[in-house]
Amino acid sequence: MIIKIHKTPDGRNMVAICDNDLIGKKFEEKNLQLDLTSNFYNGEEKDEQSIIKLLKGAYIINLVGNKAIEMALNLKIITKENIIKIKNIPHAQAILS
Repeated sequence: MIIKIHKTPDGRNMVAICDNDLIGKKFEEKNLQLDLTSNFYNGEEKDEQSIIKLLKGAYIINLVGNKAIEMALNLKIITKENIIKIKNIPHAQAILS
């Protein structure tokens, strides 16, 4: 998976996680769009254990792709109700406390 950490204006971590095979693609359905061509998701490739460690300091998490979503479900960061699909690509966001 690919992970990129952004800083919010107040200094907290916003983490973007995307399955490797989706980077550089764009998906549109009705009025929804997943644009994975921008720099927002284009970070470093990491294994799941490394990503889990990096999530400990996260405030907001953006997830795209089956692997990223499955990891977040297993960690109980999100529930199935949090997931939307755009062109059958799963996407979810979460705010952690």
